[in-house]
Amino acid sequence: MKAFTYQRATSPAEAAAAVAGHHGARFIAGGTNLLDLMKLQIETPGHLVDINHLGLDRIEPTAGGGLRIGALVRNTDLAADHRVRRDYAVLSRALLAGASAQLRNKATTAGNLLQRTRCHYFYDTTKPCNKRVPGSGCAALGGSNRNLAVLGTSDQCIATHPSDMAVAMRALDAIVETTAPDGTARAIPIVDFHVLPGATPQVETVLQPGELITGVALPPPLGGTHVYRKVRDRASYAFAVVSVAAVVAPGTLRVAFGGLAPKPWRVEAAETRAGADAIADAAFAGARTTRQNAFKLPLSKRLLASVLADARG
Repeated sequence: MKAFTYQRATSPAEAAAAVAGHHGARFIAGGTNLLDLMKLQIETPGHLVDINHLGLDRIEPTAGGGLRIGALVRNTDLAADHRVRRDYAVLSRALLAGASAQLRNKATTAGNLLQRTRCHYFYDTTKPCNKRVPGSGCAALGGSNRNLAVLGTSDQCIATHPSDMAVAMRALDAIVETTAPDGTARAIPIVDFHVLPGATPQVETVLQPGELITGVALPPPLGGTHVYRKVRDRASYAFAVVSVAAVVAPGTLRVAFGGLAPKPWRVEAAETRAGADAIADAAFAGARTTRQNAFKLPLSKRLLASVLADARG
């Protein structure tokens, strides 16, 4: 790990300004992803800004009848909150499907949204990776890509986004709240928060330099039945090969997929179709598969059919 300087911020605006004012600086909270990346020298920030003391660790009702989740709420606390379990059960279930209990005790809401891909070429500094070194190439395109993306990819990158939580939040139409270095606030619909790789796979979100996530707002609850189901290569502590977050309520169907794309994948137009196969066909239009990961599409259809049968039955 390379040497770095350290600062403890006392306000969101101060934290944002500090990161914006130091080239390559990073925020640190739980550090469950960042510290691993620093040890491998994939991330080499010269300055770390600690945001753990900003009071962003509360879950509070909003005036509109929803919930506001502070950026520093730990995954364990969010999954266990009685309001989340009652009204946003798909979120609680997605959180409990992710990582291990020890990691969930440290991982934060904002950090979960911002975690980097687990593509092994991204982690192997001896191999080319456009996310890690723009313009160097993508070893995954012609290499081992069984667990990589089939939707939203480009000729530059086929990495997947690893978050379970983000998939559930996409199904719930969450809003990401931020503070800029000048203190101005912004509300970003989660559909717009993560970006597809295109020609710039190193750009993963719409956040500007120094912009700090302060919380995530959930709209009023939809009711109905909430299901999160995850297919993985081992029973625990594994990222999704495919996952489905579904909310089925009177007159409402929400379906989001994980493990298939560089961002949580939801196509609202597909939710108007009848039957799991029709929904999946519409959601997966334009898919680009490889010989190794083509199985993800029929697997996703079967998983969706099972989830909808349980939710409606």
